[in-house]
Amino acid sequence: QVQLVESGGGLVQAGGSLRLSCAASGRTFNSYRMAWFRQAPGKEREVVAAISSSGGRTYYADSVKGRFTISRDNAKNTVYLQMNSLKPGDTAVYYCSATGRVGAAPLSLPAYDYWGQGTQATVSS
Repeated sequence: QVQLVESGGGLVQAGGSLRLSCAASGRTFNSYRMAWFRQAPGKEREVVAAISSSGGRTYYADSVKGRFTISRDNAKNTVYLQMNSLKPGDTAVYYCSATGRVGAAPLSLPAYDYWGQGTQATVSS
């Protein structure tokens, strides 16, 4: 089992940047695929990006390709989401998640078993 704690959210103007962090507990962090999801008010939770257990493969939603970068540091049990060129439409609560399921679709919400409490990112116009 793994526990996840996000940080780094805040208020930023359109065009600005934020870097989210997710610290994971446990000694087996490097066995989990990690992902970031987001949920805006009145909308369903949607995937943003995912990264393989080794960090060698990354996956992105079309809406954030070229603007967001997911990375991880297995020595620090931490996954990051660098968000650049932010738009008001990126405003949401961002959640970190983890899955240990082998072969699970990387951008599929049901594939993820562990969730953080979320961090709010607000982009003003």
